[in-house]
Amino acid sequence: MIGKLTGKVDSIGEDWVVLDVHGVGYIVHCPVRVLQALPPTGEVASISIETYVREDQIRLFGFSGDLEREWFRMLMTVQGVGAKVALAILSVLAPGDLANAIALQDKAQISRAQGVGKRVAERIVGELKNKAPAFADVDPIAIEMQDAVADKSAPKPIADAVSALVNLGYGQVQASGAVAAASRDAGEGATTETLIRLGLKELSA
Repeated sequence: MIGKLTGKVDSIGEDWVVLDVHGVGYIVHCPVRVLQALPPTGEVASISIETYVREDQIRLFGFSGDLEREWFRMLMTVQGVGAKVALAILSVLAPGDLANAIALQDKAQISRAQGVGKRVAERIVGELKNKAPAFADVDPIAIEMQDAVADKSAPKPIADAVSALVNLGYGQVQASGAVAAASRDAGEGATTETLIRLGLKELSA
């Protein structure tokens, strides 16, 4: 199995690059973000590889590093997500952004990828939500608050503050994160008005 290739960039297509390794040209299918970051033709590049073997074909998929490759593998475990969809998702979201989106259940971000509809985005969030926080850089309290607001178990001042910020035009994820920060600063028992005021301050920072 091939885990990494280092060679000269021979040519680049819509979703692939031919990497010349000691005279052998390997066709590697990559996310658009990876292709855009490659050096010019003739220069050397290193790509982490996932080897996909079937009875009738062998395909190589390339990534910027091992973490991105791991996300490709995890995405492929979700029902309805094949290699094409996984590459599309990683074309619009870096690994950290994808982890954040899943941790915060931000299906809209994932749906930005070509071929990803609402149902597939929901499955990705649902099936990977327990794995994403380990890779995310968002506040764990914000994740908990997002869940609490969604299932209506959050205290009323917090739920009302999030709702108020959403009504002001902020996204659900932004509002939850801002109120989480506000709640931490204000302490237990903060009023809705205090949380809104501190939340707005957080959003404008």
